[in-house]
Amino acid sequence: MLHMFKEERLLRTLSQGKSFIQKELLKVMRTIDDRIVHELNTTVPTASFAGKIDASQTCKQLYESLMEAHASRDRVIKNCIAQTSAVVKHLREEREKNLDDLTLLKQLRKEQTKLKWMQSELNVEEVVNDRSWKVFNERCRIHFKPPKNE
Repeated sequence: MLHMFKEERLLRTLSQGKSFIQKELLKVMRTIDDRIVHELNTTVPTASFAGKIDASQTCKQLYESLMEAHASRDRVIKNCIAQTSAVVKHLREEREKNLDDLTLLKQLRKEQTKLKWMQSELNVEEVVNDRSWKVFNERCRIHFKPPKNE
């Protein structure tokens, strides 16, 4: 329940915020991916220290954290895209009724720019996620096998 509440707040902030705030929020949401190499280096032992730490449990927990973070960001970004698309559609309809309203045109352009940025964030997500899974698999493949259905 708390997780969904956080996601709803993030969604509201992303869809209503200024672009600087939106970019910073996504940066914070991507912290787990940015720190994965450090996380793996400090928690998954090399062969010489393998007996001192339960690497399979550590990798499993990291796997679950990555899955949750990736799914959460994906939902938030896609929900923002859906909301912003609806706003753009509404503004286009209003613009067609009143072609002389420059304020409306400015607002439409602003929302279209935000929509394009959010759509590009889906591509960024793919790159970030691929990088994280590559690093994860390099370090955890001998310690943990993800479930087949994911």
